[in-house]
Amino acid sequence: MKTAHLSNRALVAIDGDSAPEFLQNLITCDVEQLVEGEASFGALLTPQGKILFDFFCIRTGQGFLFDIASELQADFVKRMTFYKLRSPVEISAIQDDMKIFAAWDDDNKPDMDDIDIDDGHAYFDPRLGLMGIRMITSAQDTSSDVADYNAHRIRLGMPQGGEDFAYGEAFPHDAMMDQFEGSGAGVAFQKGCYVGQEVVSRMQHRGTARRRIVIISADQPLPASGSAVEASGKLIGTIGSVHNNKGLAMVRIDRLANATAITSDGVDLEARLPTWSKLSLEPPASV
Repeated sequence: MKTAHLSNRALVAIDGDSAPEFLQNLITCDVEQLVEGEASFGALLTPQGKILFDFFCIRTGQGFLFDIASELQADFVKRMTFYKLRSPVEISAIQDDMKIFAAWDDDNKPDMDDIDIDDGHAYFDPRLGLMGIRMITSAQDTSSDVADYNAHRIRLGMPQGGEDFAYGEAFPHDAMMDQFEGSGAGVAFQKGCYVGQEVVSRMQHRGTARRRIVIISADQPLPASGSAVEASGKLIGTIGSVHNNKGLAMVRIDRLANATAITSDGVDLEARLPTWSKLSLEPPASV
């Protein structure tokens, strides 16, 4: 099993007796079904249904911890404080020695019994078991780094905000948040209202989502992140995360399904959906 310190992640705490109700009415995942020590993955959206922040949400004895990209920590605290109004909740950026780690096996879901931490929390990645275990603790032996973890993430086709989609521009469906393995992880369609819920629910029920994350590969190093992806000479998307000759791209899968050739900056690409998704690249049947 490999272990890495995710130095690009930070923590935010939201505590108080009213924290469950406060969060349930704001974010996409279902926090009320979490018991202490459990985690879900979710997002805070714009009223138009676009992702502003995505995060892991962990239930603690006092409230919730949010595992979020470091560069978003301050803005997330500011935005949640804006929504707080008179709600009796406390929102704070965690600046102590607690750190975020990931542990994974390249080919199997790791065993929680192999995890030994003296303080903090350990939980399976609620998006996909093969992504491994995440830990919030002050000390942990590591054998790998963030680059190794990103290679693992790319191989499985798991997108990351800021790299595979731009915050404020992508819907949850674009970022595959309707496809995650865990019950209620990503978007809990069965729960009540939250910010942006009307738009997201409409996309779900009408099946109008077209942009999706696919795994791309080539027989040479891929073009840089941000490069255009073309199918039969027409723009269909953009490359996101890259690791050598493998990467992720957000593309129009309705256009990809009928493509005879996929390229980026003259490099021939192969594209496939993550195996954990419930989507298909089969072109529509002719009538």
